[in-house]
Amino acid sequence: MQIKEFEEQLSPGLTMVDFHASWCGPCRTLAPIIERVSEEKNVKLLKVDADESKDVASSFGVRGIPTVIFFKNGQEVDRIVGLKQATAYSEIIEKHLN
Repeated sequence: MQIKEFEEQLSPGLTMVDFHASWCGPCRTLAPIIERVSEEKNVKLLKVDADESKDVASSFGVRGIPTVIFFKNGQEVDRIVGLKQATAYSEIIEKHLN
């Protein structure tokens, strides 16, 4: 994925972006957690493989994975690095929905 293509996918409102890699154990553990949270909170979820989209990952300063970045109207508003419980992602979404 190129940066322009990525930016076009950031919808108005809140979007959660999961930077991950196929070889990453914590990323595989996180995937169903954030998928469930995005469905429950009705928030768009984009998944970006950091190995396949290095330009996108580096342009947002992703140094470790998993990293979930929250964008509101195309601008970064928050991020979580590492594996956290579902409540951490839900709390950030609630904070930025208003």
